[in-house]
Amino acid sequence: MPDAAAIDAFLGFFGRLPEAFEIKMSGGEPFTHPAFLDGIVDRLMSETPHRVSVLTNLSAPRERLERFVRLTRGRLNVVSASLHLESVTAEQFIEHALYFKHILSPDVRFVINSVLVPGRLERIAQAADRVRAAGLRFFPQLMKTKTGLARYTDAERPLLERLLGDAPGPRRANLAPSYRGRRCHAGVAYFVVSQNGDVWSCRTAKRHGEGKLGNVLAGNVRPAGQPRICPWDICPCTVPANRGMIEGIGEDNAE
Repeated sequence: MPDAAAIDAFLGFFGRLPEAFEIKMSGGEPFTHPAFLDGIVDRLMSETPHRVSVLTNLSAPRERLERFVRLTRGRLNVVSASLHLESVTAEQFIEHALYFKHILSPDVRFVINSVLVPGRLERIAQAADRVRAAGLRFFPQLMKTKTGLARYTDAERPLLERLLGDAPGPRRANLAPSYRGRRCHAGVAYFVVSQNGDVWSCRTAKRHGEGKLGNVLAGNVRPAGQPRICPWDICPCTVPANRGMIEGIGEDNAE
C-alpha cells in the first residue's frame, strides 16, 4: 500500500495534469486502504478537478460506502462491482448491490462484473440470471492469463454463449480482443498508474514491460506526444475502447 509520502506524490501528479481526467481506482480492494476515504478520495475531490470511477467487490461496511458516495457526489462516473462467488452468495451480493445502487445518483453507471472462470460457468450463469432479474447490469469478462486468454472446453461453449450473448462488443462484455493495427490514444489520453508509481501507456504494455512513461514518485512522467498504432494481440481492459480512444471503436461508458 502506498504510504503517506507516496499518496502526496500521487495527488500532486494528478493535480498537475493539464486537463480533467477520469481516475479509475482499483486494487486489490481499494476500500481496504486505511486512507482511501480520508486522505485519498477526499483530497481528489478537494485538490483536483477530476471525475472518479471505482472497481470494488462491495465488501466494505455500508457506512464506508455511504461516505464514498457523499464525497464523490457529482463527480462519480462508473462503479464496477466485482462478484466473487467463492466469497459471497449471489443473493447476498445482489442485496448489497441493490442497496448501493439506491444511494447512488441516477447519473452514475453501475455494473456487476464477473470473470468467467473455466470450470465454474454453470454457477456464474445462474448468478448472472439472478443479477439481471434484479434489474442490475451484468458485465461478463473472459478470463485472462499471462499468455493470453484462458482455455474453455467445448462443453462450456453453450454456457459462454449464454453468458456473453450474441456478438458482444466492449460495451457488453470484456472479450480481451486484439486491436493490433488500429490507432490508439493510450499513453496520451489514458494511462495506467501502479502502486509503486510506475506509469504505463496501457495494461498490455505493462504486462510486457514496454511503453513505460516514467514514475510518479521520481517525478519523471512524460505522456506520449501522439497516438500510435497498437502492436498488441490482446486488450485486457475495455476502458480505452469504451471511451472512444481506439480508432474505429465507438465510445460508450460501459465498463
